[in-house]
Amino acid sequence: MSTAARWASARSVLAVRLDGMGDLLMTTPALRALKEAAPHRRVVLLASPAGAALGRLLPFVDEVLPFAAPWMKQPGAGDSATRTAGLIDAIRGRFDAAVIFTVFSQSALPAATALMLADVPLRAAHCRENPYDLLTDWVSERDLDVHAGVRHEVQRQLDLVAALGAAPADTRLQLAVPDAARTAIAARLAALGLLPATPFLVVHPGATAPSRRYPVELLREAVTTLARDDGWRIVVAGGDDDRVAAESLAAAAPSVVSLAGALDLAEVAALLERADVVVANNSLAAHLAAAVGTPVCDLYALTNPQHTPWGVAHRVLNHDVECRYCFKSVCPERHHRCLAAVAPQEVVRAVRELAPASRRTSPPPPAPAGGASLSLAA
Repeated sequence: MSTAARWASARSVLAVRLDGMGDLLMTTPALRALKEAAPHRRVVLLASPAGAALGRLLPFVDEVLPFAAPWMKQPGAGDSATRTAGLIDAIRGRFDAAVIFTVFSQSALPAATALMLADVPLRAAHCRENPYDLLTDWVSERDLDVHAGVRHEVQRQLDLVAALGAAPADTRLQLAVPDAARTAIAARLAALGLLPATPFLVVHPGATAPSRRYPVELLREAVTTLARDDGWRIVVAGGDDDRVAAESLAAAAPSVVSLAGALDLAEVAALLERADVVVANNSLAAHLAAAVGTPVCDLYALTNPQHTPWGVAHRVLNHDVECRYCFKSVCPERHHRCLAAVAPQEVVRAVRELAPASRRTSPPPPAPAGGASLSLAA
């Protein structure tokens, strides 16, 4: 029996994606392909605790199982062996097949071992070394040069499921923005004078790794020009860790406000959906913007080559350096030139190129009462 025929008979499939939310978003076309490949198929997502929050917004995922894997970057608390044994017991006998999705620098074999011990009959993944019986189906990456020719993360996962006979009709990123989140964001924006016809930008200064953050003082220069010279209304988004940077940006001009730390994940997605353009680092925000169809200016640190925006109008900004593709969370050369050498005017120019012609900016409004910066608490 062919590989495609064996996998077509699988009615309950476990999709394993145990890293970050951005990585999970870039897997959504492949997940959709798995769901669509067989009638009445049930797809269950095994995700990191962070990824599980996003997984609940994916319309082609029937159930989400959170698991902090001890072989991942953030292994979670507690006894790793006990937690892994609990996972094996929880999934034993539930699934006909499982697909392990990893970035190219991760090994699929720890997850494959757990799946084999849980008696999952079909197990597929990318793998550089021969997995022998740990995987029943594998796409070899043995000869891959990780510094050149690396496929985009979306394409890499599409290639994996294609080898199993699954191909989606639509390869765009996707998530379902809840109506409640749209309503909540509409109310927040209306309170700021941002009605549905009002053009505005979203600027997101955060990223999980310091090496992927554009210097906030340079971003503030760009925000100042976009607000004061181009007349943009600007909303700064981010998590709790981004509050300080967001407040600095919000002080750049009267028409800039901060919602950093005030929104949950679904509301951030709804906010990006409403925006005309999103300015972000290589982070979840850039992929969320792509998933909701909003053009994105991506301040893309040259730490790796395969995570640029997918399926949406975008500009990728960086400065070429000899140390490109270091795969480091902190700049090993300590100069951060791949981002620090990007001039604020380049950000301004990218936004001008991406702004929809039908929704050009208007003069900035008067300053909010009480000062130049407005921050809304949760």
